[in-house]
Amino acid sequence: MKKIWLVVVLIVIAAIIIYLESMKVHPLGGGASQAINIPSSESGVVTGNAFVTISLSDIASADKSAGYSPAVEIVDPTGFVNVSSTFRLSDLIGKKVILLDFWTYSCINCIRTLPYLTAWYQKYKDQGLVVVGIHTPEFDFEKDIANVRAATQQYGIQYPVVLDSNYGTWQAYGNLYWPHEYLIDIAGYIVHDQVGEGNYDETEGVIQRLLQQRAAALGASTADVATTTVGVPQADLSGVKSPETYFGAARNEFLANGSPSTSGEQNLSTPASVVLNELYLVGDWDFFDQYATNIAAGAKIIYQYDSAKVYFVASGVASGTTVRVLQDGKLVSAAVGGSDVKDGILTVTGSRLYNIINNPDGVGVHTLELITNSPGLQAFTFTFG
Repeated sequence: MKKIWLVVVLIVIAAIIIYLESMKVHPLGGGASQAINIPSSESGVVTGNAFVTISLSDIASADKSAGYSPAVEIVDPTGFVNVSSTFRLSDLIGKKVILLDFWTYSCINCIRTLPYLTAWYQKYKDQGLVVVGIHTPEFDFEKDIANVRAATQQYGIQYPVVLDSNYGTWQAYGNLYWPHEYLIDIAGYIVHDQVGEGNYDETEGVIQRLLQQRAAALGASTADVATTTVGVPQADLSGVKSPETYFGAARNEFLANGSPSTSGEQNLSTPASVVLNELYLVGDWDFFDQYATNIAAGAKIIYQYDSAKVYFVASGVASGTTVRVLQDGKLVSAAVGGSDVKDGILTVTGSRLYNIINNPDGVGVHTLELITNSPGLQAFTFTFG
């Protein structure tokens, strides 16, 4: 009889242990694809994850155990685009899940990411997500807050954007890339990061799990957190074989018919032939660290690329600088010219990224030629898509 009671007692103890283990909430750990384990039911709680509870201290303790780093406050901000100067990340910790996005407005990779960020903000802001844009400029003209404000309006950005023109926050996070997203949980720890474009469903899945964790910490309904993903088409870049190509002396290693890494004026001749992914300038050009500018009308840019789309970061004179756009020796038609080209002419009216080629047949090798109609074009970089 004693043996029977002993077996019963052991079974009861085992059941209690299993029950207590089922009530634990585990953080994301060992990789972005792991889920937060929120129990489906517990004593006195609505079934189906509607209500669960966990403390912020428990989340923070689990984050530390998993090796996650605490988020860093915004450092040395140089401007506030659409929020007050009192904006701080520390005011959000314990209240919100934060997606911190390092970007700059002339970067095509950043621009292709923005539709996801704006869609996530609209979808999840009422469930506890805050997207914060840290605008760290690549070029000097991106330090101008008026230019950044115009870009945020153009791309429909309503979440907070802070200027980081001195790279204070960039350096505080040890960042190296545009774009780069960091996800910060409600306890203030960085639990996921994404470099560059892509992995959108994975990132959104982490957002959802962190919002469930937030709801549990605040005693809210986890069932209110959306589980579907936003339906934003993703750019197919698999066939693109042309690299970002810079004009300025600091990074123009692809300049083929002049002297790379050299500031000052150069007179460059038309090449007898061109090589894929090499940059050729024709005429009189003056090279600065970040850009090259044509001294007289008729100067040319020649580049053979392998891509479907071509983007051009450029600036010009206040009244506008016009450039003829040719592909394979012909003035581009409406079917081939990008969204910023009209009747084969690109008019550079501001310092930004311009879409100059949209080949309807997709990726392919073509020779691009830009012919300036006046002096004063400032050419920064080609990017592709």
